[in-house]
Parts: sequence; C-alpha cells; structure tokens
Amino acid sequence: MPRAILTEPDWGEVFKTSSDPAVESANERCRKVASVEWRRVVPVLEAAAGIGEVDHATVKDLCVCVARIDQAERDLSERGLMVTAERGTVKNGAATIAAQYRTQLVRYIRELGLSPSARTAITAPESDDDDSDIWD
Repeated sequence: MPRAILTEPDWGEVFKTSSDPAVESANERCRKVASVEWRRVVPVLEAAAGIGEVDHATVKDLCVCVARIDQAERDLSERGLMVTAERGTVKNGAATIAAQYRTQLVRYIRELGLSPSARTAITAPESDDDDSDIWD
C-alpha cells in the first residue's frame, strides 16, 4: 500500500456545535481529545504500517472512541458510578458506554498495530527504491 499522509478530520463535523452549554462543553473537549489522539497515532502509523487513505475511517473512529471514553470517564468522575434516577439509585450509564467504546478501541488497536503484541505482526512497508520488478 502506498504511503500517504492522512488529513485530520474536521472534528467539528463529528462533534457538532450545540446550543446546550453542557453538551457544547463536552463536544468541545471531544474535539480536542480526538485531535490530540489523531496527531499522536497517525505519524506512528504512517511510519510503521504505511497506512493510506483507505484507513482514514478506521483511524478516525479510533480517535472518536478515545474522545468518547474520555467523555464517559469524566462523567463517572463527576457523577459517580451510581446515580439517582426515577427508580432510585442505579448504575451510571456512562460506565456501560465506556466499556462498549473500550471494546471497540481494543479492536482498532489490534487492527492498526498499536499494541506491543499487534506490532510484532506488522512489518514496515518496503522502500520504493527497490529496482527489482516481478515483470523484469
């Protein structure tokens, strides 16, 4: 696969602006967290795995997962593991959401070779300087 520099998504399209101040505050943080994650992993992936444009959606989703996990964890820190609801004290739904995003994140980490064990299965792309051609 040819090496290509992936263009960072417009996180404002993923985490839309909201008129609700609480939602907008969370979305603003998600945009920042996703951007930081993109800038952290894309250079590593471009160098180690030779990712290309075809991988854009997968890397974007990985960054969304990281941002949503951050959002859920912040909610858990602010409101606690148990919250008061109509039926009394119940488990904070953010715990379930965080677990679901973590399950997906593990898949992306494995798919993209972002863990030590996954990296052993990935070989760096070969240089284009090789003059050998199977048709020569």
